[in-house]
Amino acid sequence: MLPFKLIYSNDYYLPIGIHVFPAGKYRMVHDQLLATAVAEPSDFVTPQLASDQDILLVHTPQYVQKLKTGTLSPSEVMQMEIPHSPELVRAFWLAAGGSILAAQHALKDRVAFNIGGGFHHAFPDHGEGFCMIHDVAVAIRRMQRDGKIRTAMTVDCDVHHGNGTAAIFAGTRTPSDPLPSTSASMVGSAAGPPRAGKMRQAHTRDVFTISLHQHNNYPTWKPRSSIDVDLPDGIGDDDYLAWLDNALSSGLRQFEPDLICYIAGADPYREDQLGGLALSLEGLKRRDELVFRVACARNIPVMVTYAGGYARKVEDTVTIHCNTVIAAREVFAPPKGS
Repeated sequence: MLPFKLIYSNDYYLPIGIHVFPAGKYRMVHDQLLATAVAEPSDFVTPQLASDQDILLVHTPQYVQKLKTGTLSPSEVMQMEIPHSPELVRAFWLAAGGSILAAQHALKDRVAFNIGGGFHHAFPDHGEGFCMIHDVAVAIRRMQRDGKIRTAMTVDCDVHHGNGTAAIFAGTRTPSDPLPSTSASMVGSAAGPPRAGKMRQAHTRDVFTISLHQHNNYPTWKPRSSIDVDLPDGIGDDDYLAWLDNALSSGLRQFEPDLICYIAGADPYREDQLGGLALSLEGLKRRDELVFRVACARNIPVMVTYAGGYARKVEDTVTIHCNTVIAAREVFAPPKGS
């Protein structure tokens, strides 16, 4: 038995037809976790649909009405890049319900997973980039509304910039000093300083957003996150981890979150069809371990969502997502005999 819960439903399947987004990956992750004995059936919890009131904590009434009535314009559907249907609307409402439930369990168990979600390109009034509803933002606002948390931090490691997240949580910004090229914990390491990249910083109020992404990739317009790490093409494991360590260290010096929402995209992988970074399977697991170790050391609960992953072999995407669960087990499992 895992020391945390995995939120999952067979209805997470997105009915989008033939598409670069592997709609069946959620069931494949579920099945592989069971087949490899990483998880037991009792580790999984089934979510409920988010309520319309939950969705309206983030999204505009006009947009929600269009989704519920199927009255999006052709250009709005094109921008979303997935075909609208009542079944798809239900799947996104369910993903948001899953992220709410994962956040609730994370506050109890220190970490929890939504085996789905991470739809970080959705804006309050429209969808983009395969994302209809921003489930992570909905979960944060629901936790804040219920008085469960006051502050949250999003740590977005999808290869694509979290533009919807940045826009939703823009808040009031003030300039801050640029980050050093290497954080204290990386000084003297074999990795050396990170390859040339750029970090941009600004403070926010109740939600602090970090986006670690390939600069020369979707979306073209990248609204400001609290910390944006614009990575060059082809960056590998050690340089990526150094930049991530920098961003986490800087963010947590500036901000004290009650909850971290980790968007653990599989698409920084070197064999990803929509990415241009060069992380290995092992490097991606080290990435997950770093996030979990930092959160565990500071006693900050972590809610995990999966976001993108478009490996040429879907089995690689599934392995990356399963490895995130394994990394959490290794970091958060109680010592034997305790």
